[in-house]
Amino acid sequence: MGDIAISVNGLGKRYQLGAAAVPRYKTVRDAIMQTAGRLIRHGRRPASREPFWALKDVSFEVKRGQVVGIIGRNGAGKSTLLKILSRITEPSEGGADIHGRVGSLLEVGTGFHPELSGRENIFLNGAILGMRRSEITRKFDEIVAFAEIEKFIDTPVKHYSSGMYMRLAFAVAAHLEPEILIVDEVLAVGDAEFQKKCLGKMGDVARGGRTVLFVSHNMQAVQQLCTSGIVLLRGQTCFTGAADAAVQHYTAGGGDRQSSMWERPHGIEQISLCVEEVNVHLAGEQPNHTLEVNIRLRSRPPHKAAFLAIDFHDAAGIRFMQTIPRVTPFIFDDCTLHALQIVVALPPLVPSVYAVAIWLGSHNTETFDQTPPCVSFTIDRSPTPSRTFPHSPAAGSIVPESWIVSQSI
Repeated sequence: MGDIAISVNGLGKRYQLGAAAVPRYKTVRDAIMQTAGRLIRHGRRPASREPFWALKDVSFEVKRGQVVGIIGRNGAGKSTLLKILSRITEPSEGGADIHGRVGSLLEVGTGFHPELSGRENIFLNGAILGMRRSEITRKFDEIVAFAEIEKFIDTPVKHYSSGMYMRLAFAVAAHLEPEILIVDEVLAVGDAEFQKKCLGKMGDVARGGRTVLFVSHNMQAVQQLCTSGIVLLRGQTCFTGAADAAVQHYTAGGGDRQSSMWERPHGIEQISLCVEEVNVHLAGEQPNHTLEVNIRLRSRPPHKAAFLAIDFHDAAGIRFMQTIPRVTPFIFDDCTLHALQIVVALPPLVPSVYAVAIWLGSHNTETFDQTPPCVSFTIDRSPTPSRTFPHSPAAGSIVPESWIVSQSI
């Protein structure tokens, strides 16, 4: 057992549907609202309170120095699993033995006190990890430099932008020398340069002999970083093995993936125009595939006009193709949700796993929001050989067949 970092045995987490959390105290307003609610519900059948298992009978082992990718659809139980392993949530059954000091980056801001400055939060997190002040001081400059917040280190973190918050949270989690690093969707926000730094740092952590658990919808990142993978399906493990095999199992539908979907994680401060959800549907056969890309956006004052482009990335994470934006921008003139549907006629592609990223910006290339390569699709081998699109960062652009816009969804 000396080489085992994490041992999970029969782990389960049950929630009671319809059950409300009991507050530790109530205000007068809470009491009034509770009484009014009882009057409104009088005579109705009580809501179903059947148990819901977010995780059920999950068992696996992770050896020291392993980098494990945990993948699955939204609602598969990935985040619940990481919260249990981070000792944030208690399991309903089973258990997990953790051998080593754990550093976690889950929802943005977890472990940060909003009223404290960046400097104070660094020392607070180090103390929680059991580090001496001298150890934290030795790492302090490296953390601040990685997070790129030198000018704001003594500002309360409640005033940080979402990007600053995220950079500091990752820097703290990765640099304070945890023996086990647990990361949930760190690549879901931030620009491409930050994502590259995160992957590089997690690679450094792994090469240092420490253990990494990494949840992501970015299959390219999982293949690039991880040595093994676990696929979750409706709260249970449906595959455990090498990272490439896990990705192949998931993209082939083994993770019950009828379509690939990405949602912006909770806890991230929303900007005035942002991508909230992306899903893709692949139709047709090689060499005549079409890709339907459905995007949900949220606009907030100040309202913006924006151009949109879709970037295509190969299995190595290299962008090789981009859609040409519409001649006229999209106009977002109210504070609401907007649905866009873009249908793209794909050129013949080499059989592989691909991913798309969404870019929103202005005519002068100012970026309003940008997702990582967040949703994937798979091109299967064609029975009839055909000439395929060249894979190069400068390979070219394609024009979408149609743009469909729905306001106020």
